[in-house]
Amino acid sequence: MKQKAIGMLPYLIILALNYYALPFLITDTGMGIFVLLGLVPFISLLCAFICGVRQGFHWLFVLCGTLLFIPSIYIFYNESAWFYVGVYGVILLVGNTLGMLLHKKR
Repeated sequence: MKQKAIGMLPYLIILALNYYALPFLITDTGMGIFVLLGLVPFISLLCAFICGVRQGFHWLFVLCGTLLFIPSIYIFYNESAWFYVGVYGVILLVGNTLGMLLHKKR
């Protein structure tokens, strides 16, 4: 399990950059919507999928990736962004599960 947890670290770093660097691109409401509803979910899905393909499914990745988003609510957004914690959690779960299916075929 320790080896698998270490293997997830690069993907969690990418997710952290996704959650904490991309909000700096937000200059107006339209860009905010694009980042929150388009860019962040797409990168999260892609990252979870690749992690699933290379590492297989791991619930800890989904949990840590979801919890990583929570501090960004207070840093960049407001309380209405709590909704996205669940949305991004489901996206990570789906991406990691789909990636696991390809991992088993390897």
